Amino acid sequence: MQYNVLEYLEHTVKRFPEKTAYANDRDSITFREVYQQARAIGTFLSRKGIYKQPVVVFMDKHPRAVVAFFGVVYGGNFYVPIEEEMPRFRIELILKNLEPRAVICDRASKKVMDTFHFDGEVFLYEEMVRENIDDEALDKIRDAAIDTDPIYIIYTSGSTGVPKGVAACHRSVIDYIESLTDVLEVDENTVFGNQTPFYFDASLKELYSTIKAGATTYIIPKSLFMFPVKLVEFLNQYKINTVCWVVPALTMISAFGTLDSVKPEYLHTIAFGSEVFPIKQFNIWRKALPDAQFINLYGPTEATGMSCYYKVDREFREGEVLPIGRPFRNTDIILLDQNGRIPPKGELGEICIRGTSLTLGYYKDFERTAEVFVQNPLNNAYPELIYRTGDLGRYNERGELVFVTRKDHQVKHMGHRVELGEIEVNVNMIEGVKSACCVYDEDKKRIVLFYVGDLSARQVADDLKKRLPRYMLPNSIEVLDNMPLTSNGKINRKLLKEQINAGKKEK
Repeated sequence: MQYNVLEYLEHTVKRFPEKTAYANDRDSITFREVYQQARAIGTFLSRKGIYKQPVVVFMDKHPRAVVAFFGVVYGGNFYVPIEEEMPRFRIELILKNLEPRAVICDRASKKVMDTFHFDGEVFLYEEMVRENIDDEALDKIRDAAIDTDPIYIIYTSGSTGVPKGVAACHRSVIDYIESLTDVLEVDENTVFGNQTPFYFDASLKELYSTIKAGATTYIIPKSLFMFPVKLVEFLNQYKINTVCWVVPALTMISAFGTLDSVKPEYLHTIAFGSEVFPIKQFNIWRKALPDAQFINLYGPTEATGMSCYYKVDREFREGEVLPIGRPFRNTDIILLDQNGRIPPKGELGEICIRGTSLTLGYYKDFERTAEVFVQNPLNNAYPELIYRTGDLGRYNERGELVFVTRKDHQVKHMGHRVELGEIEVNVNMIEGVKSACCVYDEDKKRIVLFYVGDLSARQVADDLKKRLPRYMLPNSIEVLDNMPLTSNGKINRKLLKEQINAGKKEK
C-alpha cells in the first residue's frame, strides 16, 4: 500500500532510469534526473529549515517545474503552483493568503518575482538542484510523514473575490491516481499530451500517472491551441497516444474541420471533462477515430480532480447528453434533495462525494470549508464528511449518472469552474462602478456583465484584464442606468437573464 506519492517515483526510477519522464518541444528530463534533482531540492529546503510549509513554485510551465513540485514534497512541504501568465492582482491575493516563507523560481521568473512585495526567501532552481543530497535528512523527513500530510494547494475561483486554496494530501492523490490509471489503462507505453496549466488540478492526471506507471508526458506549447493543424501535427510528431483535455480544447480541433485534413495517428485514449461535450462535436471525433476509447470524466478540485467516469459504449444523437457514469473505485456518489434525502429515481439531486479522495478543505478558511465539507445527513451514527459539489444530477433509465446543471452562481465556462460572484466583487472594486451583476447565457456559453457606473464598457474590460484570468473575463459587458432589484432589495438576476433572452428573440 502506498503512503507517499514519492514512492511512485522511487519504484519507477529503478525500472526506467534513463527513460524520458517529462518533455516539451525543446527540453526533456529522465526519471533519474527527476529523482536526483527533486531530492537535491528537498535537501536544500531541509538545510534552510523549511519544513511543513507552503512553498510557491513560481515558474513557467516546463519539466523543471514538475521537478520542483516533487522537490518541495521531498522536503516535507507542500507546493503551490503559480505561473507568470496569471494576473498580477490574483498572484498578490494568493501570496497574501499563503504568507509563504519560500518561493522557488528559475532565472527568468525571478525577475518577475522581484517586482512583488515579498518578505520571504526566493530560491533559484538552478542553484537548488546542485545541492549535495543528504539521504539521512530525507529519510528522517519520510519517517515522520503520514498520508494525510498536505502535498499541494491549488487555487480556485471564490465568490468573495478571494481565490480559495484547496489543500490536497498524499492519501487523496494516491486514491485518485490509483483509480485513474486503472480507468485510462495507463502503463509504461502511455505517452500523454498535457494541455492544462500546472496551477489547475487537471494536470495531476499526467504528472502523477507518469511517475506511477513509467509513462511519458509531453507538455504541449500553449500557442499550438490556437492552430489546430499544428496541434495535431505535434501529437503525431511525438507519438502521443493519450490525452486528458478540457472539452473546449477538443472542440476547437473538430469545429474547424481539422480532422478532415489531419488525424492524430497514435491517439487511442481520449479522456475529457470540465463541461458537457456537445454531441455534434463529439461525433466528429468518434468518426475520425472509430477505434479510440473515449472517456467522460467528472469531478471537482475539492475531491482531488475526478470522481466519476463513463467509457462511451454506444452511439449518441444530437440532443442527448453523455453520462458522467459511475464513481471511481473507493469513491461513493450520493444524490441529495433539498431536505438532505435521496430523491426518487430519475429526479434531480445535488451530487455529493464521499471517500478518501476528498481533499483537506480550503487553506486558512475554516468557514468556507465547513459550508461544503459537511456531515453526511444519511449518517447519524458517527462523524463522516461528504463534499457538496453544488452540481445537480440525476440517474437515467440505464442507471448512469448524468450532470444537469449548477444550483448556484458558479458556472462551467471554457473548461473552468467560475464563481460569478468573484467577477462581481472585482468589478465593484473598480473606481466609478456603482453596482454590478454577472449572469450566464447557457445557450451561447457567455458570461454577461451588467453594471451601473460612469465608465465605458471598454474601460471596465481593460481594468478587469489586470485583475482576472482570461477565462473569467466577461464575454459581453452592458452598462445600465439602474440595476433592477427584487421586492426585497436584491439584484433581480432573473430579469437580467430575461433581458438577454429578449435580445436573442429580437435578432
